[in-house]
Amino acid sequence: MAAAGSRTGGPRTGRPRVVILADDLIWASRLDAQLRAAGAQPLRVASLEGLDASLADVDAVVVDLTARAYDGIGAIERAASAGRPVLAVGQHDDHALRRRALAAGASRVYAYRKLFEDGPATLAGWLGRTAAAAR
Repeated sequence: MAAAGSRTGGPRTGRPRVVILADDLIWASRLDAQLRAAGAQPLRVASLEGLDASLADVDAVVVDLTARAYDGIGAIERAASAGRPVLAVGQHDDHALRRRALAAGASRVYAYRKLFEDGPATLAGWLGRTAAAAR
């Protein structure tokens, strides 16, 4: 995990560190706020290079599947192959993409609406399940 003052987000706080891969500033900001409310320490990146650079220092990954700047499925595969639990976020009606995300290694795929309605509780539940599975 990250050392105190690491380049990817500062000292460890005891809270789970979660990298958010999203190229949309508004959506990245919303995910950041919801993860903070869920008790996590988020780190935002907007590219696969940023994801790769952060994987050694985080506990989990959230991937926005609707991005145009990167391949969301490829991002899930990278994070999952690094042993990080992945939550994917996408459109509720894109069932094919949701299935591909699960096949690529996402532990869950939530619709944006689900996170708009009860994001902190949903994210806290996911983080709790991933922490329990890691024990």
